[in-house]
Amino acid sequence: MRFQHEIAIAAPPARVWAVYRDVERWPEWTASVTEVTRLDHGPLRVGHRVRIRQPRLPTAVWTVTELVEGQHWTWTSGGRSARSVAHHRVAPDGDGARAELWVDLSGPLGVLVGKVIGGLTDRYLALEAEGLKDRAERG
Repeated sequence: MRFQHEIAIAAPPARVWAVYRDVERWPEWTASVTEVTRLDHGPLRVGHRVRIRQPRLPTAVWTVTELVEGQHWTWTSGGRSARSVAHHRVAPDGDGARAELWVDLSGPLGVLVGKVIGGLTDRYLALEAEGLKDRAERG
């Protein structure tokens, strides 16, 4: 089950990327995240773990599984019965950038949870995209 959101941002892709990958600052610009704690030191990289608290959702530990600097990263949370895979992409778009966010929920419980919290997931993706846009455009 996939939830996704895209947004055009009137800022250079490098600025959007810098804001987006600074995950510890997410609570400053999106109401969908209340706390982010890096569990590993150094810059975001494959294998890096991050604990995220969100309103109305259980705290989750996300592990980066793919990262292409300046372009996109993917991280996962959960296990076989309920697994979340979240993708974050920044691409050039004319004089600005386009951010693409999507979350895939899988596993028997993941699909059930997706049906129950689908509206909340859509709302959180929109909040994340709008917050990213605002922060990147403000510089």
